[in-house]
Amino acid sequence: MALIDDIKDCQLCRDTLPMDPKPIVQFNPEAPILIAGQAPGIRAHKHGRPFCDPSGDRLRQWLGVTSEQFYNSKYFAILPMGFCYPGTGKSGDLPPMPLCAQTWRADIITQLKDRKLTLVLGQYAMNYHSKRGYKTVTEAVEDWRSSWPEQLILPHPSPRNNRWFKRNPWFELDVIPQLQARVRQLLWSVDL
Repeated sequence: MALIDDIKDCQLCRDTLPMDPKPIVQFNPEAPILIAGQAPGIRAHKHGRPFCDPSGDRLRQWLGVTSEQFYNSKYFAILPMGFCYPGTGKSGDLPPMPLCAQTWRADIITQLKDRKLTLVLGQYAMNYHSKRGYKTVTEAVEDWRSSWPEQLILPHPSPRNNRWFKRNPWFELDVIPQLQARVRQLLWSVDL
């Protein structure tokens, strides 16, 4: 897959990133589930693996999958909006570098020929993947049924959002069971 090799060798943002570029993606064109996140965090950068942090633990819990399943590219494509760690600002990680999505996203998304579900995590991914013009992630999550079962916009699973989860208990009561059932169905269909 030449495109993935090109992405992994990308140096476009070398002069603007706080560390050497280290694109972190998981890709198989046959994966039925796309996880469209923001950008890798510092732990992902250090380990070369997406979501290897408390956010990933929560995300795997939401999905109802093991780490082995999550990191299996035949099930999940993991393509953040920015493929490299963008650095840290006052209130957390900086936004993903826009050049990354502008350069790679459309081409790589078209290669996901068996995609049945796109999970959109956070504001930057929502702005790219949703055409509904939501003003906030909360508004999009509340309207989750409008694009279900092909797409689901989720709050970022970061511990920084714990207050949001406490204020919105309906999310884990109503949305997460539906998500887990859909993920089980899609993983089962791959294993047939």
